[in-house]
Amino acid sequence: MKTVLTSQMIKDKANQIGIDDIGIASIEAYKDAPVLMNPKSYFPEAKSVIVIAMRIPRGSYRGIEEGTHWHNYTYYSYNRLNTVIRPHLTYRIATFIEDFGWEACPFYPAVPERSAREQRVPGKLPNDIVMNIRLMAAGTGIGEMGHSKVFLNRKFGPRVRLGLILTDAVLEPDEMMEANSICNLCGRCVKECPGNAIPPVKDKRISVNINGNKVSWGDVQMGRCTLTHHGLNNKISPFLKKSFPHMAFDVDNTDMTEEEAYRMCYPLSNANWTTYDESATGRVIDYEGYLTQQYGYFALCGARGCIRACMDNLEKTRRIENLFKEPFYKKQSWLLDNKPIKVRKAVNQFRDDYLDKNYPGIRKGEYGYTEKAEDKDE
Repeated sequence: MKTVLTSQMIKDKANQIGIDDIGIASIEAYKDAPVLMNPKSYFPEAKSVIVIAMRIPRGSYRGIEEGTHWHNYTYYSYNRLNTVIRPHLTYRIATFIEDFGWEACPFYPAVPERSAREQRVPGKLPNDIVMNIRLMAAGTGIGEMGHSKVFLNRKFGPRVRLGLILTDAVLEPDEMMEANSICNLCGRCVKECPGNAIPPVKDKRISVNINGNKVSWGDVQMGRCTLTHHGLNNKISPFLKKSFPHMAFDVDNTDMTEEEAYRMCYPLSNANWTTYDESATGRVIDYEGYLTQQYGYFALCGARGCIRACMDNLEKTRRIENLFKEPFYKKQSWLLDNKPIKVRKAVNQFRDDYLDKNYPGIRKGEYGYTEKAEDKDE
């Protein structure tokens, strides 16, 4: 039996169970959404959209900022926050709604641009319907799209992960934010992105209509973003440099697409190969293999421009609520050189280094080369 359920009741429950922010919109706000991203394609009887936000601890970026600790970012800032911690609370709100007799569809955020494969049921749309979680969130009033395409929350700025629920309960909607209520188009994300993925703020922007409001953001080069995020950029990944010391992939100027970047990053992170490092796991890129084995995901750039630089600006300009006693940046943020080390004249330098270290002199006379592994190049 359906009983009365109000927006305020849902918000009170969200606050009780520890959700950091929540917004509600009418399904009509998304009537212009493309069919493969339209919530009504997923739940035709839906009347309301609910988006919850869980903060990313600012301290989870500290290890990467210091260049001393990486996997906390994958765990607390990204994968586990988005796949374990936040979904548990989305589930709690969905079951709370269903206790009142209204259906609630919890929706796991995914990448819309990788959806819509084969048609599984005749006469139906291709699998899968994937809503753009950030645009859905903008419609609920809990924040807006930033120039970098990262969602900016009114409380925590870019430091949030989002969850979505569709329900057939009619709920009072929240007002959308006016454009640039949070993002001040400062350009810090552009300047600090190590992959040169975010365009200048004066470049042409992408825009959509949500509930009569124009929502826009920069046309991010997602191939560069993905390569950098997943560590195929020497400037932010010391692990790539260790495995491929002579490779200098020019991420800044590549036109590679997001799909092509995924096709490179994920297979490489899981690839095995015989190495000459006795402490290694046998993975091509040792640390990436460790992360994927432990967490099923790997994120290495630490959102240097789109989150870290952005949050620093929003804190300093006091455009968000969650402020701190000390600034995030204590010194200039680091970047590595993309320049490859000089290639020595050898057939397999990895093998030569290993043999010279463990069996001095054993390579004498090979190929006519006289250079030893200890003759390191700058």
